Amino acid sequence: MIWTSGTWTVRAGAEERFVAAWQEMARWSLAAFPGSGPAWLLQDRNRPTVFVSLGAWPSEATVAAWRAADGFRQRVAAMEELLETFEARTLDQVVSLVPGATPAG
Repeated sequence: MIWTSGTWTVRAGAEERFVAAWQEMARWSLAAFPGSGPAWLLQDRNRPTVFVSLGAWPSEATVAAWRAADGFRQRVAAMEELLETFEARTLDQVVSLVPGATPAG
């Protein structure tokens, strides 16, 4: 499992428009790249213009194809006017703890 994460700092007052644009991008991503998902968008309680997105992907090749897709680039470009900064990451899962599961070891 590969994870993508983005830290999005949104211009003050553009939060609702950003959330709508991010949802549209996430819906497109899930439809265009079967096997991807789920996806989350989290908002910082203390800094409401800061959002963190997380997405799960089946492979690094799928992430590369997603980021190279015209649909992805168009949607991120459309969000640029709403953003102060954006930082993308590709992450490897190291540990996963599930409530109620017995830890290995």
